[in-house]
Amino acid sequence: MNFTERLKQSENSIRVLLVSCLFFNSISAGSVQLTSDNFDKLVAQHEVVFLNFYADWCRFSQILAPVFDEAADKIKTLFPNEGRYLFGKVDCDDQTALSSRFHISKYPTLKLITNGQVAKKEYRGQRSVDALVEFIQEQLKDPVKEFTLFAEVEKIDDKTRAVVGFFESKESLQYNAFRKSAKNLRDYCVFYALIGEAAQNQRANGDVIAFRPSRTKYGDSNVHFNGTFHDSVEITNWATELCMPLVREITFENAEELTEEGLPFLILFHHPDDDEIVKKYSQIVKEELGNDKGNINCLTADGIQFSHPLHHLGKTQKDLPLIAIDSFRHMYLFPDIKHMTEPGKVKQFVDDLYSGKLHREFHYGPDPVDNEVAHHPDGSSSQDPSGQPTTPPESTFKKLAPSSSRYTLLRDEL
Repeated sequence: MNFTERLKQSENSIRVLLVSCLFFNSISAGSVQLTSDNFDKLVAQHEVVFLNFYADWCRFSQILAPVFDEAADKIKTLFPNEGRYLFGKVDCDDQTALSSRFHISKYPTLKLITNGQVAKKEYRGQRSVDALVEFIQEQLKDPVKEFTLFAEVEKIDDKTRAVVGFFESKESLQYNAFRKSAKNLRDYCVFYALIGEAAQNQRANGDVIAFRPSRTKYGDSNVHFNGTFHDSVEITNWATELCMPLVREITFENAEELTEEGLPFLILFHHPDDDEIVKKYSQIVKEELGNDKGNINCLTADGIQFSHPLHHLGKTQKDLPLIAIDSFRHMYLFPDIKHMTEPGKVKQFVDDLYSGKLHREFHYGPDPVDNEVAHHPDGSSSQDPSGQPTTPPESTFKKLAPSSSRYTLLRDEL
């Protein structure tokens, strides 16, 4: 064999080695590199898509990268069937269009897409292999809990929001659409179903889907779906309005997510057993602040668990219930919760935040109630500055926003 032949043989060996390496990496790397060219096609081919939006220079992204790939490999061994899931990664510096499309403001950001719909909640749990695997395993579970007796429906925990379906068959288009909706909304509502003979008494006129609000018994305040039962998008849109109400409860588990939305909080602090005040507050918010959903987050909080903000307001558990605004700069206390039911009082409290009145009174004292007006350099006006000003404390909930010890923040969210 002459030199030229040996050289060609060596080149062929190198090519085979390179192809083998590339093939091995594509199989073993776990997560798939996504770009604008392949993103939509690959997402459409998978039921559950777990996305890692990262930047190579971000140290948190560097730490997560091997963990994310290892979790993908582990899931692959547990669920070998193709099409059920995809671990995808997006280099945000290289794929700026995808980064903008998903409003990425910090690295790394982990998002979930189910049946083509982006989950409103990001993954904010532990960044360990076991935690990521457990999260995806949960997403791949059946999102519908099946009952065999109607009596079980009547025992559904009244603390949860529930959607209950009664179907002729699990193989029907109607049930399949219901199941898709359940996957998309599993974080907000619990979905239950009775099938066949178990649902016969409730299906006199065909399949039934009903929403049962929290803090009620099934049948008391049900809302029935009257749309197209085999259209999962229509069911999801209907259920979304009910499962994601205007008033939400803030907990230590969802505080970071709610804070990152960037809207001021209007919070009812209440005793956990005081259901009546929660109902009254929710009704008032619905009546007076329905058009302000994009301007303020209306929340309830367990006053026992969230005792720290109460102390900042100079209050204790004995003062529950009470209402406050956290603007992420200061906290402002609603003067007297007894006036909550007076028409327009809560609405005015929120309007005073946006007009600057709450902040202005913090600096200059209460605004005048007569013709005696003092003008200030910023253009605002109030009574004589010697009046007694309010002294709202600094925000406490801003401290629950995404931390620079966990993310590389691209901008100040609040």
